[in-house]
Amino acid sequence: MREERALDQLTEHVVLRRRAGLSSTPWVQGPTLGIAAVVTIALVALLALWLDAIALAVIAAMVMILSAIAVAWALARDLGRAVDARALLAVAMESPGTGRMISDSRGNAVYANAMWQAVIGGALSVPGGIGNQSADGVGITGLARLFAGDAGQAARFQKLLTASERGEAVDVELAATTPDRRPRWLAIGARPLPSSPGWRFWAVEDISTRKAAEEIIADEREKLTDFLDYAPVGFYSVDDRGRFLFANSTLARWLGCQPRDLVEGERHLHQVLAQPPHDAPPYGLFDGDPGFEQQQRGELVMRGLQGRLFSASITQSVVVGADGRMVRTRSVVRDLTPEKEWREALRLSEQRFQRFFADAPVGIALVDAAGDLVECNRAFLAMIGGELHQLLGRPLAALVQPEQAAELQARLVGAMAGSDFANPLEVRINGARPMVAQLYASRLGGTVAGTAGLILHFIDLTEQKNLEIQFAQSQKMQAVGQLAGGVAHDFNNLLTAMIGFCDLLLLRHKPGDQSFTDIMQIKQNANRAANLVRQLLAFSRQQTLQPRVLDITDVLAELSSLLRRLIGENIELRMMHGRDLGLVKVDQGQLEQVIINLVVNARDAMRGGGRLTIVTSNFTAIDPVRREHEIMPPGDYVTIDVIDTGVGIPAENLNRIFEPFFSTKEVGSGTGLGLSTVYGIVRQTGGFVFVDSVPSEGAKFTIHLPRFRQQANAAAASVADDPRERTISDLTGSGTILLVEDEDAVRIFGARALRNKGYQVLEARSGEAALAMIEGDVHRIDLLISDVVMPQMDGPTLIRHARANRPDLKVILISGYTEDRFRDNLDGGEIVHFLPKPFSLKQLAGKVKEVLREGK
Repeated sequence: MREERALDQLTEHVVLRRRAGLSSTPWVQGPTLGIAAVVTIALVALLALWLDAIALAVIAAMVMILSAIAVAWALARDLGRAVDARALLAVAMESPGTGRMISDSRGNAVYANAMWQAVIGGALSVPGGIGNQSADGVGITGLARLFAGDAGQAARFQKLLTASERGEAVDVELAATTPDRRPRWLAIGARPLPSSPGWRFWAVEDISTRKAAEEIIADEREKLTDFLDYAPVGFYSVDDRGRFLFANSTLARWLGCQPRDLVEGERHLHQVLAQPPHDAPPYGLFDGDPGFEQQQRGELVMRGLQGRLFSASITQSVVVGADGRMVRTRSVVRDLTPEKEWREALRLSEQRFQRFFADAPVGIALVDAAGDLVECNRAFLAMIGGELHQLLGRPLAALVQPEQAAELQARLVGAMAGSDFANPLEVRINGARPMVAQLYASRLGGTVAGTAGLILHFIDLTEQKNLEIQFAQSQKMQAVGQLAGGVAHDFNNLLTAMIGFCDLLLLRHKPGDQSFTDIMQIKQNANRAANLVRQLLAFSRQQTLQPRVLDITDVLAELSSLLRRLIGENIELRMMHGRDLGLVKVDQGQLEQVIINLVVNARDAMRGGGRLTIVTSNFTAIDPVRREHEIMPPGDYVTIDVIDTGVGIPAENLNRIFEPFFSTKEVGSGTGLGLSTVYGIVRQTGGFVFVDSVPSEGAKFTIHLPRFRQQANAAAASVADDPRERTISDLTGSGTILLVEDEDAVRIFGARALRNKGYQVLEARSGEAALAMIEGDVHRIDLLISDVVMPQMDGPTLIRHARANRPDLKVILISGYTEDRFRDNLDGGEIVHFLPKPFSLKQLAGKVKEVLREGK
């Protein structure tokens, strides 16, 4: 400032001298007035001489001499002063960093230092001098030329020039255009000289370096501001009254506003908190005053200006001034909404994982590259029957049967190497129970060490395998049953002939006859064979039943004496009857056969004695009951349990005990048809039989018979009226009978037996022949007796054709098969009687007389 004031004084001195008409240069800076006086006196002296005024001329000469001496002295003095002022002005104007120039009212450069000329790019005629040279080079025109290449900068310079012409002090920074098109920044200042209107003092400084530094600083500041403004966390600062001093854009966006809305709007911190704290300063976040030294940290709920609520985690510290008073806070906010969303997404993902992995119905296991178990789900644990901590880290191959371990390990190694595991491997697992599973494997292509491995899926095939075994067993039982039924049919034809001809022989050979005993032996063995055939038919469910409504308690009471004789004295028999036991509709004889067979089987299992318990009860199945290959539907049942304390049944035999001819007894000790008969009778009745056994502890056979809902008295009445229960003593009769049978022996026996009883018998070997005889109606036929199964036209077909002509024709069908086999082939309203094979002469004659007597 001192330098500027001195410069201004010097400048004023120069300007005043110039305005007074004095030269500013060293060679014209004398006492101009003195010189003018000398000149004037000289002119007076010359005039005096011309007028011949000698005295006056002398006086003028003396005055002129004295004036010349004074002018010389003044000239010398002024010359010294001028040299000193010029030197001072030059020192003040010259500056190593700033160009300076003095312009007159016309804009011409009166003085310009070297730096000015270097900046402008022009020069005065006398460098660094002061004079009246044109300003084209270094004056205002030259300065304006620097900005001519940029219209914007030129306009700004023109504004500066206009303001300076008005006498204003102006400072501006302008970018000059350089030949290489790079901006050259100049700081330009103009100051008016108050004592010299229109005269101005100019200063110019090259600030390109400072501008570059400022741009770098501004860029870094902008980056820092951008970082703070758009950082993924919020920043704010409040004063001691809780007013926002600063808030970045991130926090403002969360609050639904702009940063200026918080700062300029004088918002307070507690206004954006959903639940402002109690007993806390305006800048406090939580209840109580934490003090300046304590950093506040925690989670709270913030409320945006639009009402949006969001959870936030805030860390805040207090800046304290030198006087110990709170100045502002430094606060960092983290929006927990994304984190909560991530947590929710993670929870949902874990739920999906639970559904797809943990709760999957198939076993899933993860093994590492070495084949060791690293993770598994609950289904797999259920298969193995162990705890997770017991299985983790164990080789998977150790969890299967030893004979499969090597194959499994080889398959796993191959799958790990990338070989195809498309074909599943069937493995037997060493679990709590025998289990068969189908194993699928797929490779986990982990790139991080320790993440490679296999994911294994185990599908439990145990039930499927059991079903396959049960289905095979059922198919086998069905096949054996069909075979047994076919064999029984053929045997029944043979046995019918054998028993029938024995009866014919016995008509001629009375007791005491030599042949009577032999004939009886033949008949007795034929009857034994007939019993075996009935057991086969019972197993194949093809025997003829005569169901009645019974009370199980009464049946067992009638059997109790017989059962005690069967089991012997060393076995205790207990009977426990349930209360309010329901009724069943069964064939009493067949039911008794079932009980007897089970009791005999239990007796044979208790060679050294024991206890046999028969328990009856009611049972209601709400859901289907599945046992082995049988499924018992829901319903009400009457249950009979036959429990022994014998040796039990080995597990490997449980699936075979109902097979015909299967027996664990010694050869010759049994037929192997006892339990198969039980199975066939119960199933044909509509019931079910299940077995449970523990070796060395005994066995329990449970029979479930469907409970009969009809009133007991009505059922009893219908049974009492059954004509099959009536006994006929006189077997003789009269009438014409057509006997149709393709088996010659059976037909011959039947014809002879009926003729012996007084009937006229017509014989036919086929259905076609019989139909021709009926249609010819040569003889009035009273009764048709026909076999069911015959070549070409069978018995039911023959009946339909015969009754087309004779609707009132009485019919008896005879067959080695059950009655159910042909009932389906008859019309529902047809009345047909049935006589199962094998039958005796008495049974045949009695059935014929019974049928013929009906309707008379």
